[in-house]
Amino acid sequence: MTRSLAIKLATDYFDSGAFLADLSRRVAFPTESGVQEHAPDMSAYLNQEMVTAAGRLDASARVVDNPEPDGGPFLIAHRHEADDLPTVLTYGHADVVLAEAHRWRAGLDPWQVTADGDRWYGRGTADNKGQHTINLAALEHVLQARGGRLGFNLKILIETSEETGSPGLNAICARHRSELAADVLIASDGPRVSALRPTVFLGSRGSATFTLSVRLRDRAYHSGNWGGLLRNPATVLASAIACLVDGRGRILVPGLRPPAIPPAVRSALSTIAVGGGPGDPEVDADWGEPGLTAAERLIGWNTLEVLSLGAGNPDAPVNAIPGTAVAHCQLRFVVGTDVADIGGLLRAHLDQHGFDMVAVEPGHLMNATRSDHDNAWVKLALESIEQTSGRAPALLPNFGASLPNEAFADELGLPTIWIPHSYPACAQHAPDEHLLASLAREALQLMAALFWDLGEPAGLS
Repeated sequence: MTRSLAIKLATDYFDSGAFLADLSRRVAFPTESGVQEHAPDMSAYLNQEMVTAAGRLDASARVVDNPEPDGGPFLIAHRHEADDLPTVLTYGHADVVLAEAHRWRAGLDPWQVTADGDRWYGRGTADNKGQHTINLAALEHVLQARGGRLGFNLKILIETSEETGSPGLNAICARHRSELAADVLIASDGPRVSALRPTVFLGSRGSATFTLSVRLRDRAYHSGNWGGLLRNPATVLASAIACLVDGRGRILVPGLRPPAIPPAVRSALSTIAVGGGPGDPEVDADWGEPGLTAAERLIGWNTLEVLSLGAGNPDAPVNAIPGTAVAHCQLRFVVGTDVADIGGLLRAHLDQHGFDMVAVEPGHLMNATRSDHDNAWVKLALESIEQTSGRAPALLPNFGASLPNEAFADELGLPTIWIPHSYPACAQHAPDEHLLASLAREALQLMAALFWDLGEPAGLS
């Protein structure tokens, strides 16, 4: 019963083709988030795959309904070894974004894993079926290596609505707080900073969506007959957006700008390189908050993005002044930004700049989180990963994107450690989504070793 045995068992599981078989079977469930016709597939995934996986860990599992009518069910499982042992909560999500099969490369099927060299294509391979399959399998092999023990208590939570904003997740954590109580969350989602560098992040930026609209008339009017006489809603909206974020991406609303980057966060980001990998776009050095590095702009600062912008018919423009214009926007924000009244902040700023005709409609809000990087659990995870991989992992104070981490950090009060098993060019949420086989193999080794270390009385051994 040794650490190296746990790693070997996880490696053999991959090399035998068993991991590919498990992943292929799970990707075949068309668990498109928010699509009502696939609600039975969500339940089937939990009952057929996750209940079975929990059973292989000798964990009792059940599927519970979502208290929110728009959300899918949850799986809750737990394995108790002893009252005096620490408890680890792990999490994953079974749902995926829309498959959009017609946009995938010829020969690829989003519901079938296709291996093409190091790339394994399929919807959910990277986000998130591949990642939670790795973690559950690593736990299973630690259990086998330790002769039927993990050395800690385990709780598992799998949801089916993450891609539509995790409705009901906070409520489930509140309703089942005692059942989900733990000492730490260890989960996987999102990409590493690069394919070759193991990564740990301790939270995520928050996300607040909002819609700006200018609705002046029920119809369009000829631009030759009425141009110069009728206010153009597209021009008004473009100017209104420019008073929120300038032409270089700098946020101009004082209340939506974050506090100064803390020294500890700046130090952690000093070794992080962004981009430069295969398939990555070129980073614009002159975009965003001036004076910050690329990592600081992405991870330590706020960004305001226009996600879509519409007026008239962009594909067939006519000589007419449109009657309406709409922009769907998003603020990504770090801990320390108060967005509880984002609608009021935007309203006041627009009014101050003469855009009282622009309507503001706040949308979905996901709060920012960031665990303490000096936490003992974080140190153990970093040491374990470095010991296994032979290289120091990247430590991100928070993820640049957003995750439903507030349910664990705020509702359950846990330190949160995320160890991603994907990479930036995985085409997550896009056609041709894929998992790197070499990365998945290493991730199985890293997680088997980490779960082994968590079960050691003195941590690493």
